[in-house]
Amino acid sequence: MKRTLRFLLFASLALMLTAGAAVFLIVKLVLAPASGEWSTRVDLGPVEVEIGMPTALRLLTSPWVAQLLSGRTFDTRFGPVRLAWDEGGQSLEASCAVCSIAVASLGPRPLRLDGVFVTARRDGNSLSGVIQGLPLAGAVPSPVPFKATWSGRLSKQTMQLHVDAADAPIGQWYAVLAPQVSELLRARIGGTMAFAADFTLPEGSFAVQPRLSRFTVSGLGSEALLRARPPCGPPAQLAADSWLARAVMAAEDPRFLTHPGYEPADLAMSSDDGTRGGPSARTRGTLTQQLARLLIPGDPRSSEGRLRELLYAVEIEQALGKPRILQLYLDGVPWGGDVCGAEAAARLYFKRSARSLEPAQAVWLAAMLHDPDAELARWRHSGSPDAARTKWVAEGVRGLSRVQRDGFLKNVGTARFSAP
Repeated sequence: MKRTLRFLLFASLALMLTAGAAVFLIVKLVLAPASGEWSTRVDLGPVEVEIGMPTALRLLTSPWVAQLLSGRTFDTRFGPVRLAWDEGGQSLEASCAVCSIAVASLGPRPLRLDGVFVTARRDGNSLSGVIQGLPLAGAVPSPVPFKATWSGRLSKQTMQLHVDAADAPIGQWYAVLAPQVSELLRARIGGTMAFAADFTLPEGSFAVQPRLSRFTVSGLGSEALLRARPPCGPPAQLAADSWLARAVMAAEDPRFLTHPGYEPADLAMSSDDGTRGGPSARTRGTLTQQLARLLIPGDPRSSEGRLRELLYAVEIEQALGKPRILQLYLDGVPWGGDVCGAEAAARLYFKRSARSLEPAQAVWLAAMLHDPDAELARWRHSGSPDAARTKWVAEGVRGLSRVQRDGFLKNVGTARFSAP
C-alpha cells in the first residue's frame, strides 16, 4: 500500500512538472518575441519569460483565448481585474473595483476610482473599445461616470493609442485629479471638460489636450482683492495703455486682454514638456495665473499646485476684471533682488516713476521679468538685458502704427542705460 501511494505521489508530481514544463515551453515558443519586436518579461512561477507584446495582445483579444480567461480575476498593479468575453460584440471586457492608476506627470499620488470598465475589440491589427470610470463615492455630489472611446494600431515595434473622453463636470475631474486640494470643499465649480489623448507604447510618449467649456469658479473669496492694498511697494496705478503695461503684456501674456485667465493650449500635457524652447515659449502661465501664484501660497511646480492655481485664476478673472488684475500684478511682481512692484523697479533702475518711463526703459523692465536676477546680472556685466529677448518683447508691443513701430524698434535697439 505504501509503495502504491508513493508511486502515485511521484507520478502526480511528475505529471505536474511535465505539465508545467509543457506550459512553459508553449508560452516560450508561441509568445517568444521576433527579432526587433516589442517585448516584455513576465513571471511564470519561479522563472521569467520574455514575450512579444503584439503577439500576446492578439492572442488575448482572440475569441478562443478570451473565452478561456472569461470569468477569471487577476491581481494587477491597478487592482483586481476581472475578465469577461462578450460573444455578441466579439470583445474582451476588463473591470476592476477601487482601481489605482499611477500617472507620473500628475505627481506621486495615484488616481483612484470606484470602478473602471474597459472593452477591447480587435480587427486584424486595429483595436477599439470604450472606457468608463466611476469617481470615488462621496468625492463629489452625484458622481457621473467618465466615458471615453479608444482606438489603437498594433505594429511590430509599437502600439499607437488614441482616446477621446466625453464631457464631464470640471468639478468631478478635480475630485479625481487633485482630491487633496482643500479649496474643493468650498469652491463652486461650473463647466465641463473633455479631452483627446494620444499614446505610444512601449516608449511611453503621450500628448493630452483638454477641452474646457463654460468654466466658472466662485466661493474662494477673490472679490476681496478689489479693495486690497498692493502686495508690496508703492502702487504704480498704471493704465493698460501705459508703456510698461503694454511691454509687460507683450513679454508675459500677449493675449491677456482676451483670454479667460488661462490659455487652453497651455493646459495640454505631453511627454516632451520642457523641451520646446524659444523666446516666445511661456512657461510661467498667464498674468492672472502668475498673480494667483503671488497671492496664494503653494507649490506651483506640483500638479496639485497648478490645478489649485487654475481655480484661483478663473475666479480672479471673473471677480476682478482685466484692469484690476493688471494693477495688482504690476504692483506685486518681483523685479530682482528685493525689488517688488513696477514703481519700486522704475525708481531703482531708472530713477523715475513707472508712469514716466521711456518706451525703451519699459521694454527693458518687461524683458527682465522672466528671470529678474539673471537679467540684472547680465545688464551689469554686458550693458543690457538679453538683447534677443528685449527685441522680441519690443516687437510684441501693440497699439502702434507702422511708422510708430519703426521708430520705436529703432529706439529700443539703440538704447543704452547704466545698470544700478
